[in-house]
Amino acid sequence: MTTAAPAAALTRPDGTRLRVLVVDDEPNIAELLMMALRYEGWEVRTAVTGRAAVDTARTFSPDVLVLDWMLPDIEGPEVMRRVRAHDDQVPVLFLTARDAVEDRIAGLTAGGDDYVTKPFSLEEVVARLRALVRRSGATEVRSDNVLVVGDLMLDEDSRDVTRGGEAVELTATEFELLRYLMRNPRRVLSKAQILDRVWNYDFGGQANVVELYISYLRKKIENGRSPMIHTKRGAGYVLKPADDA
Repeated sequence: MTTAAPAAALTRPDGTRLRVLVVDDEPNIAELLMMALRYEGWEVRTAVTGRAAVDTARTFSPDVLVLDWMLPDIEGPEVMRRVRAHDDQVPVLFLTARDAVEDRIAGLTAGGDDYVTKPFSLEEVVARLRALVRRSGATEVRSDNVLVVGDLMLDEDSRDVTRGGEAVELTATEFELLRYLMRNPRRVLSKAQILDRVWNYDFGGQANVVELYISYLRKKIENGRSPMIHTKRGAGYVLKPADDA
């Protein structure tokens, strides 16, 4: 099971990362799928039982569900039914070791959107999931790799940043921090998440480095303008357009 370079990135319609819930009681399969989907830039959660999957789905709100047909406590179709009782639009890709035609038909007639048998290629699963989320409203990231939030623009290729058409000069670390915030607009990011993504815990998990660089960013991208980076006490930071209510 190998992965090729990712195709054009897909996001939710609001620009945030797609969310995938992988449910399989074989840890190695769940781990491989998680790695492949994170490589696509998607946010991934895993569960090894049906009950855990239902609980996770209610808080995580996945855009698509990768669901093993056979689980130790609840079979896949029943998990799907319970998840869809909370979100009836979530597409489901079934995984199963059974490859008989009648089993494939059973998976689709149970309400699944697609069906892959084990062993499978990661490329096939990713391709099937991309097709499912496209049909459910996912959009492609702009091909020129420009992130836009309100009047703030960041070009990932040239590394230029502007606000209201005016250039903003950032250090390499400030740029990475802003890029992470702009890839997750309107989403509260904890200090731990920011440390993990921007610094990879190179600073020993010291949250004060996040506070310091957030203050640097605010001075540079706000600088007398309406604020865009907001502190959510006890939760983290969120970036959103200045005219967002």
